[in-house]
Amino acid sequence: MILLTRKIEFSAAHRLHNEQLTDEENEEIFGKCNNPHGHDYTLEVTVKGNLDTRSGIVVNITDIDRIVKGVVLEELDGKFLNQEHPYFKKHVPTTENVVAYLWNALEDKFIDCKLHKIILHENPFLFSHKGEESMMQFTRKYHFSAAHRLHSEQLTDEENKEIFGKCNNPHGHGHNYILEVTVGGEIDPITGMVLNMTELDHVVEQKIVEKFDHKHLNLDTEEFRELNPTAEVMTVVFWDLLQPSLPKLSKIGLWETAKNYFEYSGPANN
Repeated sequence: MILLTRKIEFSAAHRLHNEQLTDEENEEIFGKCNNPHGHDYTLEVTVKGNLDTRSGIVVNITDIDRIVKGVVLEELDGKFLNQEHPYFKKHVPTTENVVAYLWNALEDKFIDCKLHKIILHENPFLFSHKGEESMMQFTRKYHFSAAHRLHSEQLTDEENKEIFGKCNNPHGHGHNYILEVTVGGEIDPITGMVLNMTELDHVVEQKIVEKFDHKHLNLDTEEFRELNPTAEVMTVVFWDLLQPSLPKLSKIGLWETAKNYFEYSGPANN
């Protein structure tokens, strides 16, 4: 089985607002997104299928484009979703609901391949995604800067230098970390979200960003005082800090650099 992904870009305006809620409730839940605004969306559509040994392809890319663009560009591109699309006149046009709509609209349209996954990037710090399983996932990105020294007390000085090299510098070094926090579950029919984004932001800011931003992890934080603050260890620590307040937590992703990415989905998935 081979996976094939095609990206399509479109622009649309929307307002996160539910007529069943009061103005005060809408403002509390959606914040600035309760005002009309717009995005340049990037949609990734992944299909899967078997290789045709005669042609050397799974499916013709032009067929993928024709099917996806037939929905996206015709129905969503250049539109104010709340006012111009029948589905979003009744459903809050969150990224989760847009993904759910696109999944249902595209699922049975492909020939010789099967829809495998949809990812919709609303902006560089927020995206929703759905695979063949029913659960919708929502990912929010956060930035913090921190210093650390990679050094394990369970190793000799020579072993630490051999394993960690420059990263074992006694004075430490630093990174601009990008933390991806993914929650998963059913979409709330009132808010259109898996989890209220303001609640997610509050928890991550309090539990992670305020604790570790502009800190030397080895010296300034209790969590890493006796732990070697590798990115792998950091993902586990962050999971343990967030999960009690975020029962829908699905995954922690950590970009240490543009080349180094680490991911942890909790002890149940080990």
